[in-house]
Amino acid sequence: MNDASPTAAVLIIGDEILSGRTQDTNLNTLARFLGALGIELLEARTVGDRHEQIVGALNALRAGHDYVFTTGGIGPTHDDITADAVAAAFGVGIAEHPEALAILERRYGAEFNAARRRMARIPAGGSLIANPVTDAPGFHIGNVFVMAGVPKIMTAMLEDVAPRLRTGAVVHTRTVRVTGVGEGSVADILGAAARANREISFGSYPFGHGSVGEIGTNLVVRGRDETAVEAAVEGLLAALATTGIAAARM
Repeated sequence: MNDASPTAAVLIIGDEILSGRTQDTNLNTLARFLGALGIELLEARTVGDRHEQIVGALNALRAGHDYVFTTGGIGPTHDDITADAVAAAFGVGIAEHPEALAILERRYGAEFNAARRRMARIPAGGSLIANPVTDAPGFHIGNVFVMAGVPKIMTAMLEDVAPRLRTGAVVHTRTVRVTGVGEGSVADILGAAARANREISFGSYPFGHGSVGEIGTNLVVRGRDETAVEAAVEGLLAALATTGIAAARM
């Protein structure tokens, strides 16, 4: 694929994810969001609510990718330490952001207590990310976008994030469904297709079980040149047909 397209990583933060109490869905949402913008998501990590873990992971990811998106740890409780960790990773101070403070004061009125006031603390140099659901903002600093962990809020924040991103060529995806044989039966054909089309990504995703029900494999072809993707699919279908393997576009 085109190396000139922007790359991204996701850092999921929260003990609740690692403990299994909460199932993360933000990674899937971000992958779809970035794919539609032609930004290639290359890496994702999950860390707990531990300062040094967050700092280390964030510094590694932001050095290796055009963009990093973090989710979780920006709420009002004692274990919401993401903002402090991001400030430490960038080597900057952290203080109440006047605009964030005003937003939260309007939101909570007489119930604006010390815990909620913590959400107004933003690393120096950070700009706010709007939160149309609960108002408490995320923030953007350098190539890092810091967002809420609650899926509904995180998704809503993406509307304000999208205009700040450099986009690339959208990835086109096609699927060929192979039935009646297992993944090993098509491995050589898929490997030959991959060698012949270096700019195209080929994936194999088996389904079913050998003892019960239908078995087969979904062959997924991905690339930024739609014409090349279509040609690769036609080549796969032709190669499969010569071996008598049943296959069809999905």
